[in-house]
Amino acid sequence: MSNAATTLRAAVRRLSPCTWRDLALAALVLPVLGYEAAFRDLTWRPVAVAFGCGLALAVLVRRIHPLPAVVFAFGGFAVLDVATFAVGTEPVVLHSGWVVFVLAYSLSRWGAGRDVAVGTAVMAVAVAAIVSVDFPGFAETIAATGMLLFAAALGASVRYRAIAREQLIVQAKLQEREHLARELHDTVAHHVSAIAIQAQAGLFLARSSSLSGATEALEIIDREAAGTLAEMRTIVSALRDPRRHPPLVPPRRIADIQGLAEGLPVDVELHGDLTNLPPAVEGALYRVTQESITNAQRHAHQATRVRVELTAGATDVRLTISDDGTRTAAAGPPGFGLVGMTERITLLGGTLTAGPNPDRGWEVRAVLPRQGAAT
Repeated sequence: MSNAATTLRAAVRRLSPCTWRDLALAALVLPVLGYEAAFRDLTWRPVAVAFGCGLALAVLVRRIHPLPAVVFAFGGFAVLDVATFAVGTEPVVLHSGWVVFVLAYSLSRWGAGRDVAVGTAVMAVAVAAIVSVDFPGFAETIAATGMLLFAAALGASVRYRAIAREQLIVQAKLQEREHLARELHDTVAHHVSAIAIQAQAGLFLARSSSLSGATEALEIIDREAAGTLAEMRTIVSALRDPRRHPPLVPPRRIADIQGLAEGLPVDVELHGDLTNLPPAVEGALYRVTQESITNAQRHAHQATRVRVELTAGATDVRLTISDDGTRTAAAGPPGFGLVGMTERITLLGGTLTAGPNPDRGWEVRAVLPRQGAAT
């Protein structure tokens, strides 16, 4: 409950234009309003029709301006009921007024914390005013109030779930950045150690007048330094939490992909020159393959095998993982594992796409530059 309250108080509303759902809702309001104007004996017909058109407009702007929409709808009904009561006429009853429940949902779903508080107060005052001048009975009053509360609670629930998912996505990206930074840290440490050893050897040989040995040592230092700088360009783009010190694990290489076959048969095809790839690139290719095979085992129904194809070109490396199963949950949101893999590939300057095959199964494609430098 405390998390939900914090979510409502936080001003996290994003401006969004009206969608096809809003257009559909507005399109439902106008025909009902037209029927009422033509066949019902409406009190203050011109005013009622104008107000009904305003309700349709409120539906269109409910995402961008949820508070003004709520104030117009609930305040308008309250003012009309009080005005008709004051002059002694029948109240203005619009069947198209059902959209107030949609607006109550929209306020809790997209309104900022202060807007939600103000809008809730406006709804409470409006309902109290309407009931006081045109009391429909206890049963109808309780039912209408319960429906308003349900709509508001539903909006808050959907909002909380959306924010929680965004937070989980951010957490998955940060974890992948941390994993990448840890792997790169180990690689850079290895290069720096080699540079230090060769520098000491070069100094010793130079002092011993062995110029050929000193030249060889300097050449090794030059290669190691170039590799270290390439890794450092990537590590600065990743984040590592200094408070956590997980155990070191051996870096994964392309050769380790062969050992990922668990459950489903995995066919691995390698093409081109896959030597001399930076450890970060090899590790990313391994992680994407591992995640894709795991997803195939979990979600690819009736799959018989997984195909992994890795092709190295002059400037990039292309990875394709596909299965021949069917996915019943393809319409759901992407998993956090795929989010993490996309983050890792992006940090290395590459791209990752995933989606259904035209014929059958699921396919993941990753393209990485050979040097693996982060942009």
